Amino acid sequence: MVQPELNYQQTKLRGLMRKNWTLGGKNMNMTYADTGVNYDEMDPHKRASQLVAATTDHNIKRFGFSVVEWSRGESAFLIETPFCYLGFVVEGLGTKNRVADALYDIANRSQFSSSGFAKVSQCNVAMAVNDLATLGVRPLVYGQYLAIGESAWLTDRTRGDALIEGTRIACELARCTWGGGEIPTLAGIIALETADLAGATFGIIVEKKQVINPAKIKDGDAIVIIESSGVHANGLTLLRKIADKLPEGYLTKIPDGRTYGETLLDPTHIYVGLVEDCLDAGVDIHYAVNITGHGWRKLMRAKQPFMYVIDTLPTQLPIFDFIQKHGPVDDEEAYGNLNMGAGFALYVAEPQAEQVIDIAKKLGQRAFVAGHIEKGDKKVVINPKNLKYSADTLAVR
Repeated sequence: MVQPELNYQQTKLRGLMRKNWTLGGKNMNMTYADTGVNYDEMDPHKRASQLVAATTDHNIKRFGFSVVEWSRGESAFLIETPFCYLGFVVEGLGTKNRVADALYDIANRSQFSSSGFAKVSQCNVAMAVNDLATLGVRPLVYGQYLAIGESAWLTDRTRGDALIEGTRIACELARCTWGGGEIPTLAGIIALETADLAGATFGIIVEKKQVINPAKIKDGDAIVIIESSGVHANGLTLLRKIADKLPEGYLTKIPDGRTYGETLLDPTHIYVGLVEDCLDAGVDIHYAVNITGHGWRKLMRAKQPFMYVIDTLPTQLPIFDFIQKHGPVDDEEAYGNLNMGAGFALYVAEPQAEQVIDIAKKLGQRAFVAGHIEKGDKKVVINPKNLKYSADTLAVR
């Protein structure tokens, strides 16, 4: 059995070395690790959890079900039944709601500024349902987790109603039912002026042939990228630090005339409908990637030894140029941790790429062929930026 303790110590040391190099002045650019979010320190725990979790797989067999072993380490967890696949995901929003908190306070808690909470609650749902969709699972039920530091936080109905409406809208976009959730009061854990948002989703693949299995990935597959709406909900700890450096904080104007804060709050696209409609139209999706934490490195999440070669980038949104300039954040850090305009990716045989693009267009989303897949050492190659990410930079499984 792999010894997770050894992997953890080795990876933690690499992360600490990287952080010390940066703090020592050899790198003047901002990094995600410097803000306290270091995947080199976090991912070993995830892998150790997967190893131990697998020892409980036998418990489900009494129902005539089985765990789909290859799904451990994927964005969603699968169970196979005699009739269908079932999928499950737990995800958190992160710290995006702290931007909504800040703008709400700046605007003196006005009705207008409360709309930010509807946007972050949509992001909260999107984090879970987009992960579920990566394996072709259609969400049935979403459960929200809203932790607060004191019960008085809920007495602000303007804010509370916005959170509720955002969750409703997101569930409609995800074509699922909001089944309730949990609202714990955690004094001493959650700061009194904010909340912790997370959630879980449960779904189904009725036709087993529609499961998106990474074993389908082939040499020559097209990488179709579906553009993001903006930063979505990853990297916000870094992006909030940038706000501290700006002359007018979140109210600083970016080149398109919008404020930095309102732009960060743009709600995350929900890609469930795209995946569902592609599968129902007969598109054979070989793999799907929700580009969140770890940025474009996520393109090589599957275990198979392939190179993911990118030749065309998304139309650059003004927010990303602004982030890179004012961090500053260099290309390697930006593409290694942020979505940089790419929200989701589908791998399909080249002849089906245009069909995916057409379906995305009908849903109001822009998709394009960004590159292709080749046999070879596992890595992501982003040619327009002269970037290469090797397999050891994505240690999530």
